[in-house]
Amino acid sequence: MPFVVVSGLSGSGKSTVLRALEDAGFFITDNLPPELWGTLHDLAQARGLTRVAVSTDARTREFLGALSDSYARLARRREDLRVLFLEATDDVLLKRYNLTRREHPLGDTLMVDFARERDLLAPLRAMADTVIDTTSLSAKELADRVLRLFRLEHDFHLRLLSFGFKHAPPRDVDLVLDVRSLPNPHYEPDLRDRTGLEQDVARYVFQDQAGEDFYAGLRDFVRLSAERARASGRHGYTVAVGCTGGQHRSVAVATRLAGDLRDLNVDVTEHRDMPLVPRASADLPRPAEAPASEPTHLDARKAAAQKAQAGAKGPKVGDRG
Repeated sequence: MPFVVVSGLSGSGKSTVLRALEDAGFFITDNLPPELWGTLHDLAQARGLTRVAVSTDARTREFLGALSDSYARLARRREDLRVLFLEATDDVLLKRYNLTRREHPLGDTLMVDFARERDLLAPLRAMADTVIDTTSLSAKELADRVLRLFRLEHDFHLRLLSFGFKHAPPRDVDLVLDVRSLPNPHYEPDLRDRTGLEQDVARYVFQDQAGEDFYAGLRDFVRLSAERARASGRHGYTVAVGCTGGQHRSVAVATRLAGDLRDLNVDVTEHRDMPLVPRASADLPRPAEAPASEPTHLDARKAAAQKAQAGAKGPKVGDRG
């Protein structure tokens, strides 16, 4: 995987590129002087980091005098060193600055700053392996182009979790689903103390056609929502499935969704409110009890303590033979 240097004009999309690379697993350092490229490379190598990207632009103008030497030294150590340079027309850069209302790092009038910045970064542009004109690119189009450039997979994960509404819904998710309309195993004595991970409980939850139809609609909605999130450039989407207590219906639904949506790289991250150890139930095997003839460790320790206490007090009057 290449060591990537990202540079370009202010407002041309460097932040978008760095975010895309970071989401793809790169270790990112922004605004790094060229003289420190080699140091960062060595630190990354020592810690086993294979994906590293740095940004160097007009903000490091006081250090650009060492650009050529720093590039040559690192290029001798990394044959896969890549320099990506971004640019756009002055009119588009001006519109972007007007939208963000940020100050240009060179601090003069914008049109003058753009011209000065092009001259300042000309050496970086000259050594670039790839120059991308972002004038007509949206942020998503630019990110996708960079991922294709470095042959990076756009990993997407659908995350599922279950919860109980009586414990409050989670706040850090994208979509909350309510499955409390499904049959509730809590009212069945044989199922009450079990969980939605068990087949008998799941069969009860999905016992009739109405439940199957409800689940099918819910599954299709989750797929549509996740696929739209992925199409928009998201790398992950989190869905929370809730029932009353978080033990039966939500667990069964989340588990079934995980199986039906495997192609979306799905992962059940948590059954938040499901008991870690189910409560004792008549239809679950119980731990074997120790035979009455064999004392437990506690009984043995108690007997030894009583014996030692009796020896310390000495023989009672009348105990002599």
